[in-house]
Amino acid sequence: MTSWAPQQAALQEILQTIHESTDTRNAAVQRTITHKLNNFTRAPDYVAYLAYILSSLSQEEDRIRTIAGYLLKNNARLILRAAPEVLTFVKSAVLVAFNDQSIMIRNAAAQDIVAFLGILEPKNWPECLQQLVHMLDAPNVDQQEAAFNVLERACEDYPRKLDVEINGTWPLEYMIPKFIVLSEHPSSKMRAHAIACLSYFVPIGCQSLFAHIDTFIACLFKRASDEDPVVRKHVCQALVLLLASRPEKLMPEMANVAEYMLYSTKDKHENVALEACEFWLTFAEDPDLAPYLHPLLGKVAPVLLDCMVYSEDDLLWLQGDDEDAAVPDKETDIKPRYYGGKSHGFEREAANGGEDGAKRVGAYGEELDEGEDDDYDDFDDEDFADDMSTEWNLRKCAAAALDVLAVRFGADLLNVLLEPLKTKLWSDDWLQRESGILALGAMAEGLIHSRVNHWERYSYRTTGCIDAIEPHLPTLVPYLINTLNDPKPLVRSITCWTLGRYASWCTQPISEDHKNNFFVPTLEGLLRMVLDNNKRVQEAGCSAFATLEEDAGPELAPYLEPVLRNLVFAFEKYQHKNMLILYDAVGTLADAVGSALQNPMYVEILMPPLLKRWSKLKDDDEDLIPLLECLASVTIAIGPAFLPYAGPIYDRCHTIVHTSLLQYQAYQQNPEMDEPDRSFLVVALDLLSGLTQGLGMALEPHITRTQPSLLQLLTVCLNHPHAAVRQSGYALVGDMAMNCFPLIRPHVSSIMNELIAQLDPEPKVEFISACNNAAWAVGEIALRYGRDDPDFQQWVHPLISRLIPILLHPKAPRSLHENAAVSIGRIGLMHPSLVAPLLPEFAQAWCQALYEIRDNEEKDSAFRGLCTLVQTNPAGITKSLLWFCNAIVRWNQPSPELNNMFQQLLNGFKQHDAVGWAAQVATFPPVIQERLATRYGV
Repeated sequence: MTSWAPQQAALQEILQTIHESTDTRNAAVQRTITHKLNNFTRAPDYVAYLAYILSSLSQEEDRIRTIAGYLLKNNARLILRAAPEVLTFVKSAVLVAFNDQSIMIRNAAAQDIVAFLGILEPKNWPECLQQLVHMLDAPNVDQQEAAFNVLERACEDYPRKLDVEINGTWPLEYMIPKFIVLSEHPSSKMRAHAIACLSYFVPIGCQSLFAHIDTFIACLFKRASDEDPVVRKHVCQALVLLLASRPEKLMPEMANVAEYMLYSTKDKHENVALEACEFWLTFAEDPDLAPYLHPLLGKVAPVLLDCMVYSEDDLLWLQGDDEDAAVPDKETDIKPRYYGGKSHGFEREAANGGEDGAKRVGAYGEELDEGEDDDYDDFDDEDFADDMSTEWNLRKCAAAALDVLAVRFGADLLNVLLEPLKTKLWSDDWLQRESGILALGAMAEGLIHSRVNHWERYSYRTTGCIDAIEPHLPTLVPYLINTLNDPKPLVRSITCWTLGRYASWCTQPISEDHKNNFFVPTLEGLLRMVLDNNKRVQEAGCSAFATLEEDAGPELAPYLEPVLRNLVFAFEKYQHKNMLILYDAVGTLADAVGSALQNPMYVEILMPPLLKRWSKLKDDDEDLIPLLECLASVTIAIGPAFLPYAGPIYDRCHTIVHTSLLQYQAYQQNPEMDEPDRSFLVVALDLLSGLTQGLGMALEPHITRTQPSLLQLLTVCLNHPHAAVRQSGYALVGDMAMNCFPLIRPHVSSIMNELIAQLDPEPKVEFISACNNAAWAVGEIALRYGRDDPDFQQWVHPLISRLIPILLHPKAPRSLHENAAVSIGRIGLMHPSLVAPLLPEFAQAWCQALYEIRDNEEKDSAFRGLCTLVQTNPAGITKSLLWFCNAIVRWNQPSPELNNMFQQLLNGFKQHDAVGWAAQVATFPPVIQERLATRYGV
C-alpha cells in the first residue's frame, strides 16, 4: 500500500487559513475562515493534512500546530470515510505528536487520540491502546501521567468499547489489575487516574473489574484517607457508583462507609464534599435501600442542611445585592427555550404520576422541562437541580438529596430536622436564614405532596407527612411572607421559591380565615416581588406567582384587577430575560381564571401592553415565540371579547405558518442550508388554535380571505417531518372541529388519511404527543358529523381498526390509551351499529383506561358512546361487567342523560336475569356493591 504524502499547494492553503484564523478581531474574516474550513472537510484527506501539520511541521509555531490538532479532533469522524493510506498516516501521526517535546502539542494530540480511539474503537486500533498501557511503565512520570490522562478520558467516555476481546485477548483483564496496582503509585496524579479509571467500569457491569471487586473495594478503603483531595474525590465517586450498581458489596461495611461519606461531605475541598453528597442522593433514590438509610437519617439530614449555606465562591459569582432592574441583560444570560407544541390530555382523579401542570422556572429563573404525563414515579434529581440554578454544586446537591429524602421519609425527616431548621430560620446570620428557607422549600414535595406513592417496596413507610408539617405552616407561611421584606435580595428570591413550593397549601379553599391569613398575603407578597428592584428577585417572584396562579385557579378571579395592574407594570420594568418569564405568568393566569378575564375592564388593562410588545417584534424575532404562546392562552380566556384584536394577529400567524413552510421546503431542496427553526411554526399553529377556541365561527371572515387557504397550509403541516409541528397541526384540526366545523368539513377527506396514518399503537417517544392529538381529533370530528352520517361511515372501520390496537397495546402510553378510548366511545356514539360488534374485544381495556379520568364533557360523551354500544350489543359487555360497573360508580357527577343511561342499563341487566345478576354482583368488591345499591338501587 502506498503511503500518504501531502501536496504542497493544498498544505499551504490549509496552513494559510489556520494562520488567518488567529485574527479574532475581525468578524467578517472569521466568517470567511469558517466557510473555508467547512469546504476543506470535503477533501478526502483533510484530516491527514491536519495530522501532518500537528506532528511534522516543527518549523511552525506551537500555536498553529495546536490549532491543527484541535481542528483534527473536531473533524475526527471524517476518518470513517478516509482511504486506508490516510487512516494509517493519521493514526501514526497523532501517536508521534503525543511524544512531542512541546506540552501544547502533546495535549492536542491527547485529545485527538481520545476522539479517534472512540470513533475507530480500540479493537480497530489496538496498537494505540497497547502503547498507552505500555507508557504507564515509562521511566518518565510526565509520560506516565500523560498516558493515564488519555486512558482516563477513554474509560469515562466509552468504557464499553474497551470491554471487548481483541485478537483473542481481553485487554481489561490486564489493565484492571494494572490500575489497582497503580492506585498505590507515589504520584497522586497517577493514584487519582487509577481510581477514576476503575470506577468508570462499575456502571457497565464489567466482568474484568468484578473479578477483582473485593480487591478494588479494599483499594478504595486504603485510599480513603489519601492526602490528595483529587484522589479522595475519585474514591467518593467510586463508592457512589458502587452503591448504584452493586450495593450488596457495600452493605457489610455500610456503617464504616456511611461514617466516611458523612466525614467527606464536610470536607473543606468542595469537589470532595460534592462527590460525597452525591452518595446520599443516590442512596435516597433507590427504594430498595431505604431500610438501610432510615437509621442514618439522624446523622445525614443535619449534615445536608449545613451543606446548603452559600459558599464565598457562590456569593462572588452571584453578586446578589445589586438593585439592577434597570440594567440590560447580556444575551449570554438567556438560555435557549424549546417549544414542543400543544398536547391534549386528561386530568385524573388521585393522579399517581405527580403534580398537574408543567414546571416553568426555578428559584433563579431557569427554564424547566415540561415532563411527559405518564406514570413515572422515580426520583429525578436533575428536575430538582434545574429548579435551583444553572451550575451543579454542593449546595444544590444537598438540597436535591433533602428533597428526595422528604418524599422518601416524610415526617421522620421533619422530626429530625425540626430543631436545626428552626435555629437556621431564626438566625441573625442571613446566610443561615437563607439556607434554612431553601431547606424548607426543598422538603415541600415530600411534606405537602405525599399523596404520590413512592413507597411500594419500603416497609418503613410513614403516613403522617401532611399531618407533620401542617401544624407548623400557620407559623412558617407568615414567616416566609414577612421575609419577603428582607434587605438581602438572595433571601427574598429563595423565599419566593419556597412560597411557590407551598402554594398548594396557601390556596386551599378551607375557610375565609385561611384565605385572609395565608392566600391573600401570599398573593400580595409575591406580587410585590414581581416588581422588585433586583432582577433575580423579579425572576423568582414571577415564577412563584405563576405557580400560585396554577394552584389557585378560579380563586384568583376576585383579585384580577390588582394582579393584572402589577403584571402590566412589569412589562415596562422588566429586562429581556425576565420578560420571557412574565409572558408565561400572564399565559398561566389566563389558563387559571378562564372566562373571568372577559370583563371589558380586564381586557382593556391587559391587551394594550401585549399589543405594544407584539408590534415591536419582527416575524423572525425569537421573543415572538413566548409572546405567541402567551397570546394563545389569553385568546382562549378572553373569548369573544378578543374579536377586535383578532385580524392582525390572525394575519401574522398565517404569514408565519406560510413563510415557515416555504423555508422548510427550500431547506429540503438544499440540505446544505441551515435548518429553519420550527418553533415559530409550532407556536403560530398553537395561537391559531387559541383563536379558534376563543372566537369559533367569528374567525370565518379572516380564514376565508387569506391565501393560500389555512386548510391547505394545515394539510402540509400534518405531513411535516417534525413531530412537534404535526402535534400542533392535529391540535388545530381538533379545535376547528369543535369550534368551527363548517369551515373544516369540506377538507376532512384530505385530512383524515393523515390522521389515520398517525395512529400508532407503539409510537416513538418523540411521536407520542402527535399521536395523542390525532387520536383526540378524530373523536371530535366524529361527534360533529352526527349520528349515522353517511359521509363519515367510510372512515369508521379504518379508524377503529387503528384505535383498538392502541387501546389494547400494553406498551402504549397511558395518555394514548385514554385518547384512543374517548375517540372509540365517540365514534361508537355516532355509529353504534358499526362499532358494537367489536365491543367484546375492547370493553375491559376501555373501562380500565377511563375510570380514573376526572368528570368532564369529553368523558361524558365517551361514556354515552359506550352505553350506546352496550344497548346495541348487551352480550358484548358480559365478560367485562365488573370493570363496567367500576367505571360507572367512579363517576362523581354524571350528566342527567348519562346517569339515566347507566340506570337503564343496570336495571336491564337485573331484570333480564335477577338471580344471575345478584350472584355476579356478590363477587364485586364491597365498595362497588355499595355504590351500585345506593345510587342505582341494583
